[in-house]
Amino acid sequence: MATFMDIHDLPGVKAEDVAGAHAADVRVQGQYGVDYRHYWVDEGAGKVFCLVDAPDRDTAIRVHREAHGLEAQELHEVIQGA
Repeated sequence: MATFMDIHDLPGVKAEDVAGAHAADVRVQGQYGVDYRHYWVDEGAGKVFCLVDAPDRDTAIRVHREAHGLEAQELHEVIQGA
């Protein structure tokens, strides 16, 4: 299982809207062995960051696509530090 951080560019994004999208991810993720663990919202910059454990990049993307259609513009495999 790999861990990824994705970055969405969503001008005008509101934290309450992201909460709904995350809930949709949680409803779909079990079908694919994915765990969308955390998310962060920067309303001022119009950015959303999601931390996800997934078997691979394509599967992480697939959950977002099926859950709400908001695919990230960037997806980085990350290794947790301190």
